[in-house]
Amino acid sequence: MKTILAPTDFSEVSLNAVNYAAQMANILGINLTLLHVCPVSMTYTDVPPPAFYIEESISKAEKQLKELKAKILKDAPKKITIKTKVLTGDVVSGIKNICEVIDTYAVVMGADSSNTIDRFLFGGNTIEAIKSLSWPLIIVPSQVHFGRLHKIGLACDFRDVASTVPVDEIIKLVREFNSELHILHVQTESRKTSDLETANATRWLHDQLGALNPKYHFMVSDKVEKSINDFAEKNKLEMLIVTPKKHSFFNKILKSSKSKNIVLQAQVPILSIHE
Repeated sequence: MKTILAPTDFSEVSLNAVNYAAQMANILGINLTLLHVCPVSMTYTDVPPPAFYIEESISKAEKQLKELKAKILKDAPKKITIKTKVLTGDVVSGIKNICEVIDTYAVVMGADSSNTIDRFLFGGNTIEAIKSLSWPLIIVPSQVHFGRLHKIGLACDFRDVASTVPVDEIIKLVREFNSELHILHVQTESRKTSDLETANATRWLHDQLGALNPKYHFMVSDKVEKSINDFAEKNKLEMLIVTPKKHSFFNKILKSSKSKNIVLQAQVPILSIHE
């Protein structure tokens, strides 16, 4: 059965993402797997911690996951199947390992953490996950709780849409939640989309997604990521779909420290689906 994977470091923001994942799994009637990855060494030393420290960390994490699972099941309006897993090593590698052996619906992670150290550790993992995971990844802001996804946005740069827009995944998601679909295109002054590109992209999107009756929005701004976040907040989007690709504006966002912070601190959950 399809499964949502929710990694957690037990910080407040990651626990919020776990609750988001649990509610989504409940609505969809699918399984949930909770994952914690124990680091085996710190970045400032090549000497691994003693074995008893690793064993103690694993034992503590297993207990915390067991308690978290019990709480979710107690609060869930209907029963869902929850599995727990503790691994050691790199967080993103651990996520990949689990995704490869389950029927992954999506990975759900917190966007940042409440303090500087947690934000450095888990926020960095979030950005790395966006870059490298091939499974759908939902990034949940710390203050956002799961809703019925009445409005879903698709940020699209109108370039190579036929090979980069995940049509099947979008159709399935919009229909599962009976959502409105809003397609947002932001072009910059330095790279304006030609009338022909716009017409061709719009025609293709309409052919593929027309049955969903999407609403189109066009903007011109050199602050692409801010314009997208502002639009999402103003129009009360409950999820924003992005498709990281080699030459996309979203890939550029991931290379900028300032823009990374905007992504991590977005006011709306971001669903990243690779081409």
